[in-house]
Amino acid sequence: MKKFSIALAATTTLLAANTYAADTISTLDAVKERGYVNCVIGNSFPGFYSLNKAGEWQGMDIDMCRSVASAVFGDATKVKFLPVQWAQSFTSIKSGKGDILSKGMTWTLSRDAAQGLDFLDTYFYDGQGFMVRKDLGVKSVKELKGATVCVLTGTSSELNIADYSRANNLDIKTVVFDDSSVRNTAFFNNNCDALTNDKSGLAAQRSAAQNPNDYVILPETISKEALSFAVKQNDSEWANVVKWSFAAMIAAEEFGVNSQNVEKMRAESQSPVIRRLLGVEGDLNTGLGLPQDWAYQIIKNVGNYGEVYERNVGTNSVLGLDREGTLNALWTNGGMMYAKSFR
Repeated sequence: MKKFSIALAATTTLLAANTYAADTISTLDAVKERGYVNCVIGNSFPGFYSLNKAGEWQGMDIDMCRSVASAVFGDATKVKFLPVQWAQSFTSIKSGKGDILSKGMTWTLSRDAAQGLDFLDTYFYDGQGFMVRKDLGVKSVKELKGATVCVLTGTSSELNIADYSRANNLDIKTVVFDDSSVRNTAFFNNNCDALTNDKSGLAAQRSAAQNPNDYVILPETISKEALSFAVKQNDSEWANVVKWSFAAMIAAEEFGVNSQNVEKMRAESQSPVIRRLLGVEGDLNTGLGLPQDWAYQIIKNVGNYGEVYERNVGTNSVLGLDREGTLNALWTNGGMMYAKSFR
């Protein structure tokens, strides 16, 4: 019996050790072994993540994940997109099902501290607003006293509207939904007086309406919404890969490197910073566990931040959002987009 107990204890210890080893394998190693990145997104948010007519995902969030795939594999297609409902966003990352959460998620203290995630960078600065039917005649949120407002449950929008209503004595009545498409349908079917969301989201939803000109986005912005991507907590190796992949796109725009001239810049530029960025010299890749040309692959396959912004949400896109004068401009143009030093 004693020998059996010792053997059982040894087996249990071995199993526990193997489980621990499996649980602590770095995400970067797991991604390399799997051969692709698992990117958690939502169901549809035009400009950020949506399917085109060819059945391909497109949008800013999609490009964020494709940049990481380019850095790791030199191939922007080495990524699998996992659309989930809002309630499954956090658990998809904590459980290891997804490697990156990139779905228009606002970086908040409670999410950062209590959801088992590490938020890394803000790729789009936004703010919450309200959309109403034009024939309602409303010109300001302050005129929505006693109104019903469609909102997605579990989001920062739901908390913000409660705070704003209370602070301004508006007695707003929220109608909550688990699914953004159901929420949008309810609003467009006149089941709510207003729809609230980040203003970029409102622009996307209005663009998808049968008659977009029938709706107006009110001027007030009632919150700060820093849309950021996140990874599983306490995996700094993978976090470094994701955040520096994004930084490479910001730096490329700042240095005038884009998808059209990156080959020429790599071959001819004498700038030490650009040469380091593009992997011509230096060894910045070793600390990341990536190939030497990782940033070059991002810029070649996905583009710099300005290219990503313009084709997905810029003035000539479905959203038509002007970047000039906003926080989404480069820091050199008065915005908040600022890459740390590549040295």
